Amino acid sequence: MNQTINTYNESSLHNTLKVFYAEKFNGQTEVECDGHIYDILSDDGQVIEIQTKNLSKLAGKIKDALDKGHKVTLVYPLVYRTRIITTDEEGKPVSNRLSPKKGCIYDICRELTGMTDILLNKKFTLEVITINMIEHRVRTASPVQTNNKSRRYRKNWLKVNKRLDDILETRQFKNKKDYLALLPKDLPVEFCAKDIAKAGLPRYAHLLLWVLSRIPVIQQTQTKGKTKYYSICH
Repeated sequence: MNQTINTYNESSLHNTLKVFYAEKFNGQTEVECDGHIYDILSDDGQVIEIQTKNLSKLAGKIKDALDKGHKVTLVYPLVYRTRIITTDEEGKPVSNRLSPKKGCIYDICRELTGMTDILLNKKFTLEVITINMIEHRVRTASPVQTNNKSRRYRKNWLKVNKRLDDILETRQFKNKKDYLALLPKDLPVEFCAKDIAKAGLPRYAHLLLWVLSRIPVIQQTQTKGKTKYYSICH
């Protein structure tokens, strides 16, 4: 087992969290083991992976680690607010503003769609840390495309870094009870997306039910017209 550096193109946010969790779990960073390079491997063999987006991309790596007997903790920083600091290409300040977008715990639903089959593995823990983040951008002289060609239209700025501002909350998901806690309180025994929406979650209702039914911690009971009804698994 060799320690290998693999930090190319990592953000300050990722590196800060990696150092923090390495100290928390008494582990080494960027460790080559089992044919993978793990963000952190603790002294007792626990794997800690930190992923700031696209959690499903780690599903195969996590499954393999679990199959090889490792306990795995997946750390996901969920951004509540972002402060955007923009400079010109020479580093001179252009703007400093707070993004109007706000995140919430239900944003994890979309991240979990490709890994629902491992969420209740007894050796797996999802740790969601709600954070405030600072995003650094550089204003360009003309509209540009990103390196990964992800923009539909060219823009006159590039994102160059993101870093941790502060940690607001930490929440762990390990078992059925943890995931069921995402459901609104006082739902009827049989419930549907409309019930979730009425409880204040119209944006997430269908996706939340889809994810929870595939973990599965809820099950479909019946269909009336086009409406699917669910109940909690016992």
